[in-house]
Amino acid sequence: MTKEVVFTPNAVPPLTTFSQAIISKGFVYVSGNIGCTKDFTIVEGGVQGQTTTALENMRKVLEAAGSGLQYVVKANIYLTNMTRDFSDMNDAYMTFFEEDAMPARTCVGVASLPLGACVEIECVAELPDA
Repeated sequence: MTKEVVFTPNAVPPLTTFSQAIISKGFVYVSGNIGCTKDFTIVEGGVQGQTTTALENMRKVLEAAGSGLQYVVKANIYLTNMTRDFSDMNDAYMTFFEEDAMPARTCVGVASLPLGACVEIECVAELPDA
């Protein structure tokens, strides 16, 4: 089995314990992204600002892998306050995907996320030329 590590300096750098993404068997597996800057500062704007920033970072990683958000087949979302943030997160999330081609998705409530983030998003995407 072969796998390829994806790295782009255009996105938030990964910690030493994981890669930004891995390519394997025609798919890109993107690590979880929170809404932070390259220096690991959480962005303003609450869950909508963080969702937007996390998805923009994911887009950069996917493009570095030769894919894109339009090829996402599955997304996993983690929220620290499902009751408060689910609707606002969805509003921001939906601006990144075609309404009639939304990826499969799971959204889970969690106790906490790195750096005090309120949302984290990971995904699996196809490689269009694989």
